[in-house]
Amino acid sequence: MEHVKTYNALELKHRNGDLIIEGPIRTSDLESYAFHEGLVAFRPPAQQHKALVGISKLPEGRIIIARNQDQIVGYVTYLYPDPLERWSEGNMENLIELGAIEVIAKYRGGGVGKALLEVSMMDDAMEDYIVITTEYYWHWDLKETKLNVWEYRKVMEKMMQHGGLEYFATDDPEICSHPANCLMARIGKRIEQEDVQRFDSLRFKNRFLY
Repeated sequence: MEHVKTYNALELKHRNGDLIIEGPIRTSDLESYAFHEGLVAFRPPAQQHKALVGISKLPEGRIIIARNQDQIVGYVTYLYPDPLERWSEGNMENLIELGAIEVIAKYRGGGVGKALLEVSMMDDAMEDYIVITTEYYWHWDLKETKLNVWEYRKVMEKMMQHGGLEYFATDDPEICSHPANCLMARIGKRIEQEDVQRFDSLRFKNRFLY
C-alpha cells in the first residue's frame, strides 16, 4: 500500500500565544523545532522528540504538531500498532493507530487537541485507513487536570470525535481491565467491507469461547 501524506495547516488563536497546527510534518522540520519541556506524558522530552523523529521516517508514520513559532507545544502521532498488540495480528496495511496525543498544560482548554485531530483528517488519504486509538486511564493526566477518570474519559471521547473517531466495543483484556478504558476508531470512506470484518475479528477474538 502506498502511504500518501499531504501537508495541511491552520492557525489557531490562543490566549497564551497563537499556534500553527500542521502536518504530516517532514522529518527535517521536526528536527529543527524545539520541543517544549512540558511534554512529559510518555517519556522525557528529549527522548520523546527523538521518538517522534523516528516515527516521521516510517512510510506510514504521521506527526501533526502544534507550535508556537519554532517550539512544539503539542502533537499527535499515527503509525502501525505495536507488534506485541493484537491490533497488529491481522497484518492490515490500512490499519494505523493514533498512538499518542499530548498538549502542554499552558495550552490545554483552548481547542488545541481538537485542532490537531481536525488537521490530521484534512488529508484525503486518511479515507484509506482504519484509524484506531486505545485509551487507558493510566496515561491520563488526572493530577494536573484535577478530573476523575470518568470526567477525563468524557473529555477524551469528545476530543476524538473531532477526528471522526467513535467508541467501538472489544474484548481486548487490557482495555477490559478497567471500565474507563476504551477503543475508538474511524473507518475511512474507502475501506472495503472485507477489511471492516477483519477489524471486527481483531476486536473480538474470544467471541466463540463464551
